[in-house]
Amino acid sequence: MMKIKTPKKGRIKRELEKRAPKLVETGRKTLILQGTKTSGLLNSVLTEIYHLKKESSVRYTRRNDNVRPFESGGETSLEFFSQKTDCSTFVFGSHSKKRPDNLIIGRMYDHHIYDLVEVGVENFKSMKSFVYDKKLAPKMGSKPFIAFIGEGFESVEELKHLKEVLLELFRGEVVENLNLAGIDRAYVCTALSSNRVLFTHCALRLKKSGTIVPRMELVEAGPSMDLVLRRHRFPNDGLRKEAMKTAADKPKKKEKNVSRDAIQGKIGKVYIPDQQLGDMNLPNKAKGVKRERREAKMNKQANGHASKKQKAGSD
Repeated sequence: MMKIKTPKKGRIKRELEKRAPKLVETGRKTLILQGTKTSGLLNSVLTEIYHLKKESSVRYTRRNDNVRPFESGGETSLEFFSQKTDCSTFVFGSHSKKRPDNLIIGRMYDHHIYDLVEVGVENFKSMKSFVYDKKLAPKMGSKPFIAFIGEGFESVEELKHLKEVLLELFRGEVVENLNLAGIDRAYVCTALSSNRVLFTHCALRLKKSGTIVPRMELVEAGPSMDLVLRRHRFPNDGLRKEAMKTAADKPKKKEKNVSRDAIQGKIGKVYIPDQQLGDMNLPNKAKGVKRERREAKMNKQANGHASKKQKAGSD
């Protein structure tokens, strides 16, 4: 049997608690790495993806000979890197004669490969090739808009799968409230055909519209590229069912003597027991007690004088 080791230091224990499964997940980290052979174009693509997700990504620049996500046994090193860096998504770049400028985007579940999408990169334009007002440049860590344009994202299974993976890759941490003034970027994905998607990164410019909601304009900031679908691997039904499990909500305890009204809201009943005022101990500083003591003392003195007169008269 394998021996289970428990952490002895508090720092290690806190780090393991951060990596433990949570009911509400925080933002996903992305692992960016490359294979045995890459092209200059593909290196630029990986670098620009790293700059877009700099706060929540890990970049490996060394060549990895043993990483082949679609082959049996080729995912061992990738799963090890995922566990080491605590990354749940990855972007893997490789270049060959059969599949030039190849990009594999995948998701992990429990540090094992969940699903894969393979695309080819064409018509790539870097950030440096776009000229615009640098004051509009998106700030690091800002929340983006993500727009998917085209009916293919709703009807074609491969494009629907690519949409899910791109959402997981670029949306960042899920939040409930959002400040409109803090949104300064947008990712626009346009389905040109059943196997080609135009991916563009734009900066947002807010202008006056005469109403509370400002008018928005898109300024292309780069990078921009065409993603041509190649291979993909869907998760099997058992793994998908396990990954989609959520904790059952605990039923709320019934509150006693509490009711709710549409007009008055929450109404509560308070039951107070009968107070036995005669048996209660009153404080010594109460004015009423002092008055009673004075009256009792005066009565005692009066009774004392009366008894002495009676004795003197009998003598």
